[in-house]
Amino acid sequence: MSTEKVEAPAASQSSKRTLVGKVKSAKMEKTVVVEVVRSVRHPVYGKYVRRRKSYKAHDEQKQYKAGDVVEIIESKPISRDKRWTVVRLVERPEET
Repeated sequence: MSTEKVEAPAASQSSKRTLVGKVKSAKMEKTVVVEVVRSVRHPVYGKYVRRRKSYKAHDEQKQYKAGDVVEIIESKPISRDKRWTVVRLVERPEET
């Protein structure tokens, strides 16, 4: 019988939620509005329905702009409405 401890990577132990969404607005100082779209099965009809919700997220360097797909993570309250922080850029649309 082995008594060794096996530690999981630090990222899997985090209890903070992460979401991926598109930046809808970047007009505020150090804040972006991220729209997250998810599909939910309707309880009666069984059809999948799209649900969308907007989150205000903290962007310290003001580097994200409208149209960017970003990942946000839960954080402590930063202001009255901001409880999320932008972690990374997932995809930036092509500029023509």
